Amino acid sequence: MPPTLSSFIPALVLFAPALLWGVGFTPASFANARPRLMAQMNIGAAWLVFAGALVAAVAHLFDTPHAWTLFSLALPGDIGAFSIGTYVNSVTVIMLLLVSFVGAIVSRYARNYLDGDPNQGHFHKWLTLTLASILTLIVSGNLLMFSLAWIATSLCLHQLLMFYSERPAAVLSAHKKFIASRIGDASLLLAIFLIGSTLHTLEFSEIFERMAAMDGALPAGLQAASLLIVVSAALKSAQFPFHGWLIQVMEAPTPVSALLHAGIVNAGAFLVIRMSPIMSHSGTAMAALAIIGLVTLTLASLVMLTQTSIKVSLAWSTTAQMGFMLLECGLGLYSLAMLHLVAHSLYKAHAFLASGSGVDAFRAPVIRYESKGFQFGQLLLALIIAGAMAVGVGVAFGVTWQQQPALIAAGTIVAIAVSQLMLQTATILGNAAALLRAVGLSAVVSIAYFILHALFDHALHGSVLPLRDAASAFQAVLVPLTIAAFVGLLLMQQFIKAAHSNLRDTLYLHLYNGLYIDVYITRLLQRVWPAPLQPAHSQGA
Repeated sequence: MPPTLSSFIPALVLFAPALLWGVGFTPASFANARPRLMAQMNIGAAWLVFAGALVAAVAHLFDTPHAWTLFSLALPGDIGAFSIGTYVNSVTVIMLLLVSFVGAIVSRYARNYLDGDPNQGHFHKWLTLTLASILTLIVSGNLLMFSLAWIATSLCLHQLLMFYSERPAAVLSAHKKFIASRIGDASLLLAIFLIGSTLHTLEFSEIFERMAAMDGALPAGLQAASLLIVVSAALKSAQFPFHGWLIQVMEAPTPVSALLHAGIVNAGAFLVIRMSPIMSHSGTAMAALAIIGLVTLTLASLVMLTQTSIKVSLAWSTTAQMGFMLLECGLGLYSLAMLHLVAHSLYKAHAFLASGSGVDAFRAPVIRYESKGFQFGQLLLALIIAGAMAVGVGVAFGVTWQQQPALIAAGTIVAIAVSQLMLQTATILGNAAALLRAVGLSAVVSIAYFILHALFDHALHGSVLPLRDAASAFQAVLVPLTIAAFVGLLLMQQFIKAAHSNLRDTLYLHLYNGLYIDVYITRLLQRVWPAPLQPAHSQGA
């Protein structure tokens, strides 16, 4: 590719957030006086950014990862420099394309959703600034620039969460999000200081090069930084036990929920993937990440089954899915985590924006099948068939237990998921023909899973550093534990759906209330840092 065109790609990438910042800084008086014009400016800018992201993604297919700097300022203490620029690799363009697309869709939906609202202009102004912040985070080539965008995303989002500031529930959830974000910000800034002090650079490209060349044990400063990154990622992704704020932000307008669950909450997983050069060297941090993710997805998956509100159920689903992504990252499956991130974002954006239609569909008179209940033999047969299918497809794609135990575990999880499909078919329809069709569909799912993983693995080659020791003792323990957890989830799900009993009803009640974990966390936070009783709409974040 000619040098002129090669430099054009990072310039186009930086153009995305720059355009949105320009629109977002429209004076509040103008936005409030001309709300529909502000909405059109937001929509137009969002779609223009998506078009630019699409061009950059296509151009990147013919280019290699590289950095580009507009401005640089040396920092004291030999910790590197603060710069405004970008580091363009596959992770950058995939995330830019994804978030810009979701942002454009949400902006278009918000215009109709808030049409006629007296604060419509105010909403679109802060929606544009929120999109600008998250896109700046994605394209950042410098860790300090990344952290400032990380903080700005939270500050701008807070304004959207407080859109209905007269609602006590909205105030409380935004306040809890504020506290969790500030702890995460402090952890990230301290991690950046430790990285700069150890590597003497804050540029992503240079960090990647120096970590790729590093031999021996990870320095203590980087070991501590990796653990702090885990804390920041877990808080941003609403992981156990600080997950409550994500469940309770349902008081915000639906477009905010869609953007939050489909774009912003993914920042935790994106942080881990972006920092893979350091994370992959720290077995302790990866273990912590995997355990946090596994505990969160187990709890959230069970609680989700008991919820009666569509939006609350979707929120618990997001918490579980983010736990799954962090588990994948902890296992060193960065390509799979990126695939999961893309698929979940698209699904969750559609789910939230269509939640009203979902309620109408639920109310509509339809023919419903009554489950006949499952037999243990049916469950065992479904697991055996699905497991054999996943192993067979995995072997066909060259996946082995000795070299890629984590990927085998992920394939087994897919097998457990498709076994549910076969089990449901068997219990609802109860005929061999339907079961055969379910087996065929499961085979298609398994093949598609490994094909997509191979594609994303190829796309991210050179953009992430793989786990240093994929066959460590920790991996040998965690992989079977992960498989056992998902089998346990399958059994628990079937038990919860089974006939009523005292034990089942008691368990159902406690799960419906999230095992009361967030209740205790909320009480603690209200004692230490109580939420304001009379919030002002202009409250900072």
